[in-house]
Amino acid sequence: MKRAERQYALVDLLRGARQPWSAARLATEFGVSARTIERDVGSLQLAGVPIYADYGAAGGYSILQDYSLPPLNLSAAESLATLAGLALLESSPYQTAARRARAKIAAVVNHEHRGSVQKMLETTYVIDAGAPTDDTVPLGILSDAIAAGRLVRLTYLGENDDGSRNTTLDTDRDVETLGLLRAADAWLLIGWCRLRDGIRGFRVDRITRLEIRDEVPPVRDPALLEADLARWPTRRLI
Repeated sequence: MKRAERQYALVDLLRGARQPWSAARLATEFGVSARTIERDVGSLQLAGVPIYADYGAAGGYSILQDYSLPPLNLSAAESLATLAGLALLESSPYQTAARRARAKIAAVVNHEHRGSVQKMLETTYVIDAGAPTDDTVPLGILSDAIAAGRLVRLTYLGENDDGSRNTTLDTDRDVETLGLLRAADAWLLIGWCRLRDGIRGFRVDRITRLEIRDEVPPVRDPALLEADLARWPTRRLI
């Protein structure tokens, strides 16, 4: 059994268990070492699966009872599309939520489809425009700020004509968050820039500092954003 298949099966077993399962018992069940089970549990926890340990003679691993989804009855193609779509959000401002959702969907994929779905996911590759660097802000912060309708203060990288960084052009901006835009190979924060007194798009990979302020700005006329976006062939996700 492959590692991913074992982890799916592990989640299924714990979801249906009435009592905690010890690492030793799980190791026997899956024919691996207790250390392997501990690594699997650690990986699942990092992915957002709410597995916790009960200590004592009758202790072991359990999963939160509300960690479940109703039967989705997805076909193999639908399961693949859903999991692949969530995986593509790994480099987006929704990465943390996408990881949790992916783990939940993977846990309820039809047993008959898991092998083929996993094989397709393992043989699908993505070339990202650029890996996040240590001086970029955590992506999840942006979606939180937008959902709360908060003002953000950010530092934005300046660029020379050849795309190299020009620190003399770095600016601090107060921005009223309006939304997110996927443009070609980059995610942009859309907002009303108080420095420029207008709507601007800020590439996420060029924001080096972001502070969520206490201020909740008044709502801007939606027509302003619609008019700005009308310059490009944009669409809403829903």
